[in-house]
Amino acid sequence: MTEETGRTGSLTDDLFEKLEGRIRSGEWGAGSRLPSQKEIALSENVSRTVVREAVARLSAHGLTVSRQGAGVFVAETAEYRAFQITRDELNELSDVIKLLEMRLAVETEMAGLAAARRTTSDIGTIREALERMIAVGDDPMASAEADSAFHLAIAHATQNEYYVRFVEFLGLRLVPSRTLYLGDKPDEVHQSYAAKVLAEHEAIVDAIVRMDSARAREAARQHMHESLTRHSTLSAALRMKGSALGHQAHD
Repeated sequence: MTEETGRTGSLTDDLFEKLEGRIRSGEWGAGSRLPSQKEIALSENVSRTVVREAVARLSAHGLTVSRQGAGVFVAETAEYRAFQITRDELNELSDVIKLLEMRLAVETEMAGLAAARRTTSDIGTIREALERMIAVGDDPMASAEADSAFHLAIAHATQNEYYVRFVEFLGLRLVPSRTLYLGDKPDEVHQSYAAKVLAEHEAIVDAIVRMDSARAREAARQHMHESLTRHSTLSAALRMKGSALGHQAHD
């Protein structure tokens, strides 16, 4: 990415946030017409390219609609924007950590409800997902898919469709690939990591089978806490490495 491209991207981000803020605050109400791109470019002192990209992003987020020959208008449903976590947002380790922090709360209560409400059929589905995780343990991508299926099975066991829909929405974003955490470390390190995660999952299953909500919550909380700790430690290590490289560059 060139310096020029990076600067344009940053200006676009800033302008998008400013325009979005005007819509969210009600300054630009539902159905109102946005100023022309030329007017925005002049008032914000940015290029037409920056304005065009920022306005396109408003549309992509469902905040505006274009009417042929009439201009761009604030969408009637702008204030009801759906919750989103895009795949692009999870490329950074810091964003993965934010998602894990949110999951810590969701997964803990989800496991507790699953333990209280699960059926015999639910147990079968959860165990199938766990067995699949064991079978594909050497394949990080397949393992992540099986991990997602495991959490989805627990969501179904809550008998609460909103948990199901939320977990389905997150999909593979629910499970950070272990390659992000382990990188190109030796196979035995990957296998040790997979075994540890498997043991954490087994503890959750055991509590759900026994219909012990308190233990299920604790097992899920422990599992999420471990994942959060692993990724937070990695983030800190990378920051220190980056800082050390920066000092070397200035020496």
